[in-house]
Amino acid sequence: QVQLVESGGGLAQAGGSLRLSCAASGRFFRINDMGWYRKAPGDQRDLVAAISSGGSTNYAASVEGRFTISRDNAKNMVYLQMDSLKAEDTGVYSCNADVALSIFRSSRTISWGQGTQVTVSS
Repeated sequence: QVQLVESGGGLAQAGGSLRLSCAASGRFFRINDMGWYRKAPGDQRDLVAAISSGGSTNYAASVEGRFTISRDNAKNMVYLQMDSLKAEDTGVYSCNADVALSIFRSSRTISWGQGTQVTVSS
């Protein structure tokens, strides 16, 4: 129905930058909200940034002013520009999407990607 694949993770130094991408593919009617979550070892998965279909954004306090989420609806892509990286940003970043599989509300579902590792050294 829908698949999400993240890319762009890797190793960065503190103060550096990374740009994460998430591509959605498959059969669906439309994508509503999209977001990026982070899970550090032994911790819960927490919201980092989210963006609505109309472009409204919100961020976790820890990344406010440093990260920027954006999307390209024509390409079914969502991005996370990560600047001024800190060691605490380390974790597995997963994208998610609120997906409508058809015009009917009952077809709505939440899809997750497998994640991409981000490691920031200090």
